[in-house]
Amino acid sequence: MSQEHYFSESPDKPATLRDITYEVAGREFAVQAASGTFSASKLDPGTTILLSKFDEFPETGNVLDLGCGWGPISLAIASFSPETTLWALDVNERSMELARNNASKLGLTNVKVVTADKVPQDLKFDAIWSNPPIRIGKAALHELLRTWLPRLESGGRAMLVVQKQLGADSLLAWIQTEFPELTSSRFSTDKGFRVLEVTRD
Repeated sequence: MSQEHYFSESPDKPATLRDITYEVAGREFAVQAASGTFSASKLDPGTTILLSKFDEFPETGNVLDLGCGWGPISLAIASFSPETTLWALDVNERSMELARNNASKLGLTNVKVVTADKVPQDLKFDAIWSNPPIRIGKAALHELLRTWLPRLESGGRAMLVVQKQLGADSLLAWIQTEFPELTSSRFSTDKGFRVLEVTRD
């Protein structure tokens, strides 16, 4: 199945469900993914690297998972930080159904799986954690970040994982230029991926 399907609203082909297990800080998450979604057969390397920064997870507040897929980032943060509310945002209906089911299976009541129109317009985020959908194209990605990065609360922080070969450094330079009111830098580099940090004072 082509990579593009994971960011369409309704994948054309029937779902093939797959059981996936991943681990964060020694805690195991047994979930389901499916064809027609991002990271359909195992946790992808970028998300694995982002979740290895579990010491940085927000402890409280509203957290946006931008492009949540079947939910690995939301599930991990919601599990380790029960006083957060995770807004798991996606356009892919199959991904969203999986994320809801995975959260329910894990007993996580602090995960809200939503489309953009279901997020209150006045809601600010204490944190944004995302493996953003780079493959939607530069223009669409920039528009996505223009929509959501300005909604960081004062003192808020975004952590974005981007593959170096897919333009992590140029994306960081664009963020720094586009959002002078935010402080943006490279937080870490690991196995060809950058974790970018964006904060609002």
